[in-house]
Amino acid sequence: MATEQHAPVRRRHRPQRRRPGRHQRPRQGDAGLGELLRPHLDSAIDEIAREIRAQVPEYAQPPDSDHGRRMRATIAMSIEHFVGLVAGDVSDRDALTAAYARLGARQARRGGGLHGLQTAIRLSSQVACRRLIDQAYRLGWPRETLALLTDSLFVMLGEVADAAADGYAAARQDMATERERLRGRLRDLLVNDPPTSLEALADLARAAGWDAPRTIGVVALRTPVGGAPRVVPPTVLAAWDDPAPYLVVPDPDGPGQERMLAALLDRHPGVLGPTVPLNEGAVSLRWARRGVALMERGLLPATGVVRCVEHLAALAASSCEELVGPAAARHLGPLLHLPPRRRRTMAETLLAYLDSGDNAVAAGRALHVHPQTVRYRIRVVQELYGGDPWGAGSRLDLMIALHAFLRYADQAPSGHSPG
Repeated sequence: MATEQHAPVRRRHRPQRRRPGRHQRPRQGDAGLGELLRPHLDSAIDEIAREIRAQVPEYAQPPDSDHGRRMRATIAMSIEHFVGLVAGDVSDRDALTAAYARLGARQARRGGGLHGLQTAIRLSSQVACRRLIDQAYRLGWPRETLALLTDSLFVMLGEVADAAADGYAAARQDMATERERLRGRLRDLLVNDPPTSLEALADLARAAGWDAPRTIGVVALRTPVGGAPRVVPPTVLAAWDDPAPYLVVPDPDGPGQERMLAALLDRHPGVLGPTVPLNEGAVSLRWARRGVALMERGLLPATGVVRCVEHLAALAASSCEELVGPAAARHLGPLLHLPPRRRRTMAETLLAYLDSGDNAVAAGRALHVHPQTVRYRIRVVQELYGGDPWGAGSRLDLMIALHAFLRYADQAPSGHSPG
C-alpha cells in the first residue's frame, strides 16, 4: 500500500533524463504491483499507527500495549488486503469487513461513537495516498497506475467504513433490544405481589439502564389505548400490551412530574395510584385500577391528572360498595323518604356543610348558594332527624354514607322507596 518515505522530490516542468530500468510501469492485476509495494509494508503500517496515535485520543495507547498491538494487527490486515487486491491476488474481503464490523460493534458496546474509528480510517487513507504519490513520482508510474491504486484504496476504505457503521448499528440494535427486555422485566417486578427485594430491583435497574428512584407511582390507563400515540419519556416504564395497560412513573411527586403526567394523561386517560416505595408498586397499581373502574362509570373525572389520593372518599366508598344500601338505611333514613330531587339537594347540602367544618358561608360558596339557604336546609335536616345527625361518634360514618349515596346514583337500600 505504501513505501518508505524519502525527501520530497522537486517536480520540474522540463523533461528529465532517467536511467534505464529506473521506471517500472506495472499493469492492473500485474504481480509487479505487489512486488513493488510489499517490501515497504512494515514502514507503512508503522507510519499509519503513529499518525493515528498522535491524532486520535482514544487510540493513543503505547505500541506494546494490548490495544496498540490490536490496532497494528488491524492496520496490517487492511494494508495486506489492499496490496493483494491491486496485485490481482485472491483476497478475503469478508474477513476484512467482518473485522471492521467487530470494531464498530465494540465501540457501541463501550458506549462510544464512531468518530474516533472514522478519523483513524481517514488518517490511514491520507498516509497511504501520500506514500503512493511519492512512489509514483520516484518510479515514474503513469497516471493511470496511480489512479488505479488510489481508486482501489478508496473503494476498500469505503467498504471497511461501511462495515464498521453496520457493526455499530447492529450492536446498538441488539443492546436496545436487550435493554427493552430488561426494562420489561423490571417493570413487571416493580408491580409484583409479593414485593421483590430492593437489592434485586436495584441490580436489574442498573442492567436496564434505569435510574432507580426511592418512590414510584403507577398509572392505570383507560382502555382502549391502541390507536393513541405511544410516546413516553425514557424514565417511564410502559406496559402497553397488558390487558389493562399501565405506566410506572418514577418519583411522581418530584419537580416537573406534574407537567409530564398532564401530558401523559392527556393522550392516555387514566388514574395515578398513590406514591409508594420502589418495591410496592402493586399497591399503587391496585388503587389506580380501582380509580379507572370509577372513571369508566363516570364517578371520577376523565380529564387531567386524576390522583387517587385526591379522591379518597370516592375510592373508600367504592371499596365497600356492598355496604352502601345498609349504610344509607342506617345513616340517611330520614333523607331517603324525601322526593328524589329534594333528597339529593339535602344530601349535597349536608355533605358540603360537614366538609366545611359546619361553616354555612364556606358551604354556600361550594354549592354556589347563599349562606342563608344552607342554614335553612340544615335546620330542615335537623328537624328530619330530630336533632343533629353528626354526633362525634357518627360524623365520619355519615360523611362516608353521603359520599357513597351521592356517587352511586341515589341507590336506595332494600325496603326503602326513593320517594
